[in-house]
Amino acid sequence: MRGIRAAGEAKETSVLTLLMVIGFGAATSVVVGLGQRLRLPWPALMVLIGIAGAFIPSFAEIRIDPELILPLFLPPLLFAAAQKTSWALFAIRWRTILGMAVALVGVTVAAAAGTAMALIPGITLAAAVALGAMLAPPDPVAVDAVAGTVPLPRRILSTLQSEGLFNDAASLVIFQTAMAAALAGSEVDFGQLLVAFVLSALVAITVGFVVVALVWFVMARIDHIVARSSLMLVLPFGVYLIAEHLHASGVIAVVVAALEIRRRDVEDNSADRVTQASTWQVLEMLITGIAFGLIGLELRQVVEAERSGLGASVLIGLAIAAVVIAVRLLWLVVGAAIVRRRGDADAAPHSMRDAILMTWGGMRGLATIALALSIPATTASGAPFPGRSEILVAAAVILLVTLVLAGLTFPAVVRALDIDDETEAEEKEVAQIALRAYRAALKELGDEDLPEEVVDPIRRRLRVLHAQLVGLTDDEASSELATSLRTHRDQMRRVQRRVLQTARGEVLQARRERGTDPEAADKVLRRFDLQSVLLR
Repeated sequence: MRGIRAAGEAKETSVLTLLMVIGFGAATSVVVGLGQRLRLPWPALMVLIGIAGAFIPSFAEIRIDPELILPLFLPPLLFAAAQKTSWALFAIRWRTILGMAVALVGVTVAAAAGTAMALIPGITLAAAVALGAMLAPPDPVAVDAVAGTVPLPRRILSTLQSEGLFNDAASLVIFQTAMAAALAGSEVDFGQLLVAFVLSALVAITVGFVVVALVWFVMARIDHIVARSSLMLVLPFGVYLIAEHLHASGVIAVVVAALEIRRRDVEDNSADRVTQASTWQVLEMLITGIAFGLIGLELRQVVEAERSGLGASVLIGLAIAAVVIAVRLLWLVVGAAIVRRRGDADAAPHSMRDAILMTWGGMRGLATIALALSIPATTASGAPFPGRSEILVAAAVILLVTLVLAGLTFPAVVRALDIDDETEAEEKEVAQIALRAYRAALKELGDEDLPEEVVDPIRRRLRVLHAQLVGLTDDEASSELATSLRTHRDQMRRVQRRVLQTARGEVLQARRERGTDPEAADKVLRRFDLQSVLLR
């Protein structure tokens, strides 16, 4: 009877968990529209819905295994975010990546750990370092989703994205090393920590390259668009789990895989890109909504579990949060001075306003809540984990401050700082890439020995497409084109396919070059892809 009762309870829990996931997924669709109307970032609203959901008695009993949170949510969201950038951009931003995703993480861990040692009675150095590691990394998914609600300059957004793609790797290695020491009751070996990080990164990079090479080999032999797209959906999970199994950084492996997939992209993959882009947009939105709803759900559970001495723990959490934010602001102010001295107008930050905005954009998310929930109640000796209550509340406080408060006020901060969104410059770059592709296509067309009645309509179609890409209209040319295309249709289609292929190849080449904004190139590439798919 006891076994039957346990099985029934397990089934009920599974059903409730499924209902929670479906509920958060449905709520995401509604909240995205609500966020657009209210001009508020919808991920922050999903956190509030998750907190409200925790007051439903049935949902309050749901417990997600912390070990599953990162493997389930982080790989697809990281993969989607990393595909918006390129190796060329990383080659330019390597100083920023090392400075913010590695050095700033280390400084933040040290500052948070020092504050925790001073404020939390009985906490050990190892436990304090573990706390600092879980609070240090801003979440690239949160930044990307929240920043999408306001017009931000690409140089600021891409810098925040570049930082967010790699800082989880440094934080996870520090956290794992510190936790091992805290559970064993020993001290943190910082030399071992550095070696572990370097080895973890090297193995992860290797895994990323090797897995992508194998996947690319397989995809070349699959003549089915949906099947290839399905393989791409599985890729980030596979890369992450393989790297973690080898005790390497799953985060770095996923980012490397995403960058390498985009580097290998070829002009003939139009249908694949259109299919995958639509699939990833839907998947990314749903996973992001469910993940942030889960953060809200877990936040209340963390606070509920630590009711005794909650007021004092919240004050400690606020103090640690203030230190973490101050360290980030100071680091970015110094960084702005360095950028100005170098005279790099395309880098960020290069002003005090940039530094303030990027500080407010340092939102914590999945990694922080997952690492906080993974802290056990006792050490290996059976003694209570030192400072566990204060650590959990501190994690909850910094999530509320940097994610909910910062997320809801982010649009107001952007308006108050009066930062130019630099739309004109970004549109100019799109126009330059479009013009480059247009000229390459015309050159390809000019190399063909074709009658003028075939060439002229195709030339006009390219002119119309170019006008649309740079934000102009050419209705008259479009109308003439519709009539002229009916003649010599088959021959025109063959030539158009070849011409559009040349244009796509030129855009992909531009995307791989230093100094090109990958998102600007992707906007142009998508228009050519859509034209090619429609032509088929």
